[in-house]
Amino acid sequence: MEIEDGFDDLLAEVEVPTSPKKPKSGEDVVAGTAPKPTATKTHCVLVNQKQRGNPLLKFITSVPWEYDEIVPDYEIGKTIGILFLSVRYHNLNPDYINNRLKELGKKYDLRVLLVQVDLKDPHVALKNLTRICLLTDMTLMLAWSPEESAKIIENYKIYENKPPDRIMEKIENDPHQKIINALSSIKPVNKTDAMTLITKFGTLENIIKATEQRLADCPGFGVTKAKKLHKALHEPFLKRGQIKPQTNDEFSEEICLEDIEKMENEVKK
Repeated sequence: MEIEDGFDDLLAEVEVPTSPKKPKSGEDVVAGTAPKPTATKTHCVLVNQKQRGNPLLKFITSVPWEYDEIVPDYEIGKTIGILFLSVRYHNLNPDYINNRLKELGKKYDLRVLLVQVDLKDPHVALKNLTRICLLTDMTLMLAWSPEESAKIIENYKIYENKPPDRIMEKIENDPHQKIINALSSIKPVNKTDAMTLITKFGTLENIIKATEQRLADCPGFGVTKAKKLHKALHEPFLKRGQIKPQTNDEFSEEICLEDIEKMENEVKK
């Protein structure tokens, strides 16, 4: 009962705050008061103390970093954990990465194994590490120098809060752009030439039907470029001898662009 009475007396002395007060600048912390929660260190890359002396640290210059008590070797925000490993060290200590993965557990949404390839023949080790990553839900990233390793870590930090479409391949849905890309894929034709062709002939069909002379008359074209373009647009898609003969002779002949256009027109009719 004496302990309970004493505890009641302590509770009676506790003052309930009426409203939160903003701390004044330069206000000293009173001894004995509860410590204020510190802000999460998400502004920089956190580095494990075990990484002291790693040459890649001097190449991390685009983003800030600092040492901290963390489980992975590098931490990006609170969602990305990176383990660093060199192939040479892995061959000398094959159980090292397994122990680190046990420590990491299921933490972090994105778990990266950054491997620096420092051997001439790393294939056996990389095959083993690939299998480990597949079984432990890790993303394997390879680098061939400390500079590349640092750049990978920097990019993870730079794109930490960026949407996925910033680094995804952009698919062109504009038909006009698709025609330009198709024409410029022919070796002597660049994008400027493709624009010239579209401006003069209007449609891809007219470009295909144009003669070598008309193509050569276009600005930036000559006899050689026109000849190569005309050949690329009119040569068969399949040549004899590339496929086995069919029992049905219906498709045994060469298939050219004109035949496809005729088939398309017949289907439309």
